[in-house]
Amino acid sequence: MDRRTLLALPLALSPAWATAPVWAQSPVLTDRDRADVARVEAWLGALRTMKARFLQIAQNGAAAEGTAWIQRPGRMRFEYDPPEPLLLVASYGQFFYFDRQLKQATTLPLSSTPLGILLRDEVRLSGDVTVGRVERGGGLLRVTVFRTGRAAEGRITLVFNDNPVELRQWAVVDAQAQETRVTLSQAEYGGRFPAILFDFNDPRFREELGIPQ
Repeated sequence: MDRRTLLALPLALSPAWATAPVWAQSPVLTDRDRADVARVEAWLGALRTMKARFLQIAQNGAAAEGTAWIQRPGRMRFEYDPPEPLLLVASYGQFFYFDRQLKQATTLPLSSTPLGILLRDEVRLSGDVTVGRVERGGGLLRVTVFRTGRAAEGRITLVFNDNPVELRQWAVVDAQAQETRVTLSQAEYGGRFPAILFDFNDPRFREELGIPQ
């Protein structure tokens, strides 16, 4: 995948989630919807660590693969397979984006990114997060959320296996209404990861960026 395409992808870095549809502004949830949202919250709340392979597909069909590590609360690492030189790390309340080939680093507040919702200490799809739609079909459960009172910024759709509940995919729409999907596979739960995995102050990064030690 071209690096300029990846730079535009909203896997974790797009503060503006895109223009939301009209339905998202006045969500009406049924009792069944609320029950399914509660199941999703319970699964996410119980998640502490996960390692998985991921496949990322952009609107134009461009694809990239890699390995993801999630350690809740607050930590995530997405390392793309070569030849993609990209790395995403969430830690210390920040998202760190590193392009090894260009030797460029970018940081954003974790709270400004769509995936920040998943990394909260307590996952509640209410309050400052609104559920705009709950869909079912094909053994999957889809929950679309947006920031309360800020539906025009866009949305993220979380896709779970329905029974039992397990996160399989998410889809984010960028400011140009382009959708990017990230599908997880080979998930492993309950592992222990070294702290340096989520440390973007790793001396190796500083050396590659030419920052004095």
